[in-house]
Amino acid sequence: MSSQQNSNVTKDATTEATVINLYAAAEKIYPRSTFGFFTKWRWVMIWLTQLFFYGVPWLEWGQRQALLFDLEARRFYIFNLVLYPQDLIYLTAILIISALSLFLFTAIAGRLWCGYTCPQTVYTEIFLWIEAKIEGDRAARMKLDGAGMSIKKILTKGSKHLVWITFALWTGFTFVGYFTPIRELGTAVINMGLGPWQTFWVLFYGFATYGNAGFMREQVCKYMCPYARFQSAMFDDDTLIVTYDEKRGEPRGKASLKADLDKNKQGACIDCSMCVQVCPTGIDIRKGLQYECIGCGACADVCDTVMDKMGYERGLVKYSTQHAMNMGWNHTQMLRRILRPRVMVYTAILVLLVVMLLTSLVTRNAFRVDVVRDRGVMARMAEGGMLENVYRLQIMNATESAQRYKLSATGLDKLKVESDVADGENIVIVNAAESRWIPVRLQIPDGSIKPGSHHVQFVVEATALDQKVIEESVFLVPR
Repeated sequence: MSSQQNSNVTKDATTEATVINLYAAAEKIYPRSTFGFFTKWRWVMIWLTQLFFYGVPWLEWGQRQALLFDLEARRFYIFNLVLYPQDLIYLTAILIISALSLFLFTAIAGRLWCGYTCPQTVYTEIFLWIEAKIEGDRAARMKLDGAGMSIKKILTKGSKHLVWITFALWTGFTFVGYFTPIRELGTAVINMGLGPWQTFWVLFYGFATYGNAGFMREQVCKYMCPYARFQSAMFDDDTLIVTYDEKRGEPRGKASLKADLDKNKQGACIDCSMCVQVCPTGIDIRKGLQYECIGCGACADVCDTVMDKMGYERGLVKYSTQHAMNMGWNHTQMLRRILRPRVMVYTAILVLLVVMLLTSLVTRNAFRVDVVRDRGVMARMAEGGMLENVYRLQIMNATESAQRYKLSATGLDKLKVESDVADGENIVIVNAAESRWIPVRLQIPDGSIKPGSHHVQFVVEATALDQKVIEESVFLVPR
């Protein structure tokens, strides 16, 4: 019996499972606050982008919201421009131009978009500022998180999260205000009459802001954002990036104020790790270019501060290019490399697309017309021996005032236009920024043309705008 027990113990010991973690647990990053030229510019961009985002929905243009994507009415208002779903080509052009602009900007200046204007970066900075105001600086936040649960910790953390949630919900409310008139939305919130669609998106966008900026932060940039993964395809040795001057900084080590570095055979980097402490993604810029770097310049600001205190020259960490660092170029030599083939191609395509888009917008008619045949009736006999085809015309008025439209048709001899909703002169009135379906009948004397399909043209004229639209269709004569 004893030998059997020993055998079982041995067997259990040899088959003991070993747990191997495939992913290392992510340590929380506590970015240190910093000041400097690039930090000031980052906050300037934060103010500009947020004033635009939170302020534009409240602007009025005439008697309506200046910028409104009204999905329910299927109309997009962009100041004096009114677009319909049929104008999807303009949205496509804008998206293509935005993508090419990003490619061009990345080829020239790296990830400055990420560091200064990306919503993830902007809201993370705002949430960090709120956190610092309530919980204190980096050391205080680390001490608070490491402390045990107490009334003070609960009140401090609770206050921070209350402000975060309030700000996130206001962000969600503003976002929905671009798709639902924001004043009506505000009234609905006050009267507790918010619809299910608006409620869902306010909470969803607010939750996304709260989670991404409050908790996930750098994880979004490092693991979720695709831009970090394909940026290398747009970078080259002349792209402006945040760089560490290794030739000047190494060998790093502790040094006294205004020490003679040449005499001590020591680099300018004093290995203070301040560049790591201020980095919002927690990387060490001294290890070279890394995909996690968002190009915010915080490490350059704090390093310049350290260099000033040590009495050393600034620029140990700075914006530069790989060619400039390797060749020892100055700013003028570095800027000369901006107009290289890749940049020229991006610029040429971008300028061409912008010119085409603006030309199309300037020359577009102030109304659109769609023609749909009545599928239930191919052709039929009408009074007076007339053969008629039935159509439906959709007239979309893209102006801010009611317009009168005259209907006519060409393409066949003795072709007549009849409509029950128009007066004797075939005049139709469409209200401002609205669309209207008009039933129309085309008639010709029976037997005047041979059987088959015949091309006709509907002509719709805006009498006050001196514009007209011609739409093709067919007139069917049965055999």
